[in-house]
Amino acid sequence: MGTVTPFPRPAGRKPSQIGFERIELTRILDLYGRMVAAGHWRDYAIEFSRDSAVFAAFRRSAERPEVRIEKRPDLRNKQGMWALVNEQGAVLKRGHDLGPVLAPVERRLMKLIED
Repeated sequence: MGTVTPFPRPAGRKPSQIGFERIELTRILDLYGRMVAAGHWRDYAIEFSRDSAVFAAFRRSAERPEVRIEKRPDLRNKQGMWALVNEQGAVLKRGHDLGPVLAPVERRLMKLIED
């Protein structure tokens, strides 16, 4: 496979869009696939903006997302760039690494399978 080289960005400028890295998106989509297989989630949406990248998971496509996984690099040195947000907009978990932030959803998946 060939190598992808991004266009150089002038020093000091923020990127025009925040996105997920391949490893991060793979981890999120793996969790999404397991939740779909358990019959809990049915749809998702991804939003890339200047300040954040958001993965939203829905029970039904016409509702508000049940959970949102947000990546905000500006908070990297403060609270951690990852956040798990519930349907009402409350932050459930915040951290520097994606794994611990996804842990509450993965625990709920284990409970769904045990029942």
